[in-house]
Amino acid sequence: MSVVSSIEFRSATPADAAAIKVVVHAAYAKWVPVIGREPLPTCADYDKALNEHQFELAIEGGRIVGLIETMAHDDHIWIENVAVAPEAQGRGIGRKLLDSAERKAVEAGCRELRLLTNGAFEANVRLYRKHGYAVDREEPFMNGTTVYMSKRLAP
Repeated sequence: MSVVSSIEFRSATPADAAAIKVVVHAAYAKWVPVIGREPLPTCADYDKALNEHQFELAIEGGRIVGLIETMAHDDHIWIENVAVAPEAQGRGIGRKLLDSAERKAVEAGCRELRLLTNGAFEANVRLYRKHGYAVDREEPFMNGTTVYMSKRLAP
């Protein structure tokens, strides 16, 4: 895996909503045939989400190629979405976005990150496991399985 040094990271602004939606749709398109429907992140209202959640963007050549959407809670950071454009996948961008969420959690005094993913998204489950996340539980959801995962952070 080679990480391109031309990737820059910045917080999102409300003006990024349309571009975020494009990246999310592209990133999740490969899962539509696997689960037989649009994944839930493709249906989100990103205008609203940008006002309520934090987004960090990966930018290359002036365009968004990845993002992480998080929500701070008293005792943990919830990762709502991680998406990387197909042409930028496999270059460590998702890992860097997850690392950023960890740093922000520690800075905020949170010692845990939590997320969920679709059990059919096996590559995503493997990525999170490789990054230190453990499966907490699995629940049936819309003819599939939701996998809840978390990662404890050192104090």
